[in-house]
Amino acid sequence: MEDGTMSLKYTIPAKERVGLLKKLIEEKGFVRLIEVHNGLSALIAQMCSVKKEENVIEYDGFWESSFTDSASKGIPDAEIVGYDSRLVTIDEILNVTSKPMIIDGDTGGSAAQFEYLVRKLGRLGVSGIIIEDKMFPKRNSLDKDAKQILEDPEVFSQKIQRGQEVKLGEDFFIIARIESLIAGRSLNDAVSRARQYIIAGADGIMIHSKKDTPNDILSFASEYEKICIELKRRPILVCVPTTYNLITDKELHDHGFNVIIHANQMLRAAHKSMKKVSEVMLRNDRGFEAEALCSPVSEVFSDVGFIRIKEQDKKYMKEQQIWVIIPAAGKDPNFPEFPKSLVEIHGKHLLDYQIEVIKSANLKNIALVRGYKGNLFHCDDIRYFENSTFDKTYTVHSLFQAESVMENGFILIFSDILFNDDIIKSLFRTKEDIVLVVDNSYQYHKHEIDKKLDLVVSKTKVSSYYRTLHPTGTNEIVRIGKDIKKDDADYEFIGMAYFSAQGANILKKVYHDCLENQHGRFHEATSFDQADITDIIQEIIDRGFMVNALEVYKGWMEIHNSKDMKIAEKMTSSL
Repeated sequence: MEDGTMSLKYTIPAKERVGLLKKLIEEKGFVRLIEVHNGLSALIAQMCSVKKEENVIEYDGFWESSFTDSASKGIPDAEIVGYDSRLVTIDEILNVTSKPMIIDGDTGGSAAQFEYLVRKLGRLGVSGIIIEDKMFPKRNSLDKDAKQILEDPEVFSQKIQRGQEVKLGEDFFIIARIESLIAGRSLNDAVSRARQYIIAGADGIMIHSKKDTPNDILSFASEYEKICIELKRRPILVCVPTTYNLITDKELHDHGFNVIIHANQMLRAAHKSMKKVSEVMLRNDRGFEAEALCSPVSEVFSDVGFIRIKEQDKKYMKEQQIWVIIPAAGKDPNFPEFPKSLVEIHGKHLLDYQIEVIKSANLKNIALVRGYKGNLFHCDDIRYFENSTFDKTYTVHSLFQAESVMENGFILIFSDILFNDDIIKSLFRTKEDIVLVVDNSYQYHKHEIDKKLDLVVSKTKVSSYYRTLHPTGTNEIVRIGKDIKKDDADYEFIGMAYFSAQGANILKKVYHDCLENQHGRFHEATSFDQADITDIIQEIIDRGFMVNALEVYKGWMEIHNSKDMKIAEKMTSSL
């Protein structure tokens, strides 16, 4: 089986599907079809594959059987279930698969009914229909006691001709099913009927038998080749080895069969399992003993696409609910005239660039914590929080002015960085609760003497200089801070982080505990009021919670001083 995926992944346009059967037969010589009777059985058949020697083998397509369709509805196989009901099942199967399908058309009904059915099936994307030369209402061919009455071959040939006149293209197969052997008639009768049906224009011939050996079937196949040479036309040859099931598909192909249909095993297997499970639960007065006979619910969820839908819902819900919080309350001595968020680059504020990128990542909720000259902020697209003690407190205290929007998780972005949306999208792909974006290229850059970096020591050491914005995983952080020696560090924290709902809950608990109980120095800060983000992250790590690093090597820059402004001007000149 494949990994679970969304069931609609396999749907293809009807026009593309119709011709697949013909193409596969031309390429491979024969196709192997399996019976399906609803969407779930079709998905299982679609995804089923086995490795045999060096080859991966799978079913080439599907058989929608009147017997299993009827039985799945609790109704006998006697042309009781009408075509309208059958078409619903057929559409259900086509909706979750991409392989070709042949329909069991019973007797085809009247010639007029058959014409309309052929048209409908072609529009849906079905590759062919098999109709049997028995009188309406037919009886199941495997019923040993049923009296099988065959249709006059001339009448049946007219039905084939009328179907050929209305079908939508040459890729649609009208296949005549010969029931002579089922009805106890001779091989000669079967051969005679085959000749008439080929002359009438049948695209294929199916020969059926209920004996447990394939002798009659193989004898017919031998005579069939002679007929085709005589008529200078060879329609595909079809068989259904339900009773003579010791012969392999390869052997049948070697004898000239182009389509081999395993016609009812899926329904019969489900029938047996359901009877067994229901009896086990009654006998034990509980469901525990039945679990060994059942697929796990998670596996069913996975196969039908529920897990992916849940993940997609979670993703889009996260994008709609999660907030981006930008602490921008402090006064930067390099930009005393206004908050650093409002420095202009090509006539646009740094904050404007940040908002554009955040929105391009489909995030709509932006919160900004203002303090120093907060009255200069006038953006209508964001929600403001106030840090009235910005001159006495530092970034952790500013961040928690926006605590009310942390509940569903949040992304933290420092107010002095430019970045692209790939970094945010990479953050969304992570599964961890607390993730900091880091860069290991800091050691190759020149920095101002007075600039102290937020450095990170990871659990697993860096092994490559080449990094990507699309990492396959994250790296656990063990230390973070400005006082770490550059030679000891692995990364620089760039000022972006993701906290899931659980991660935000951890952060809040640690913050409030420290707010109430912390006195004196707090990691690298002189007090908890002066704590930086790196200080509380280190506290979270020291308390045993995991903090992870998401590594990038480009796609961002920090605005620290006027030199950075000039670099930013060049970098954004084309934006």
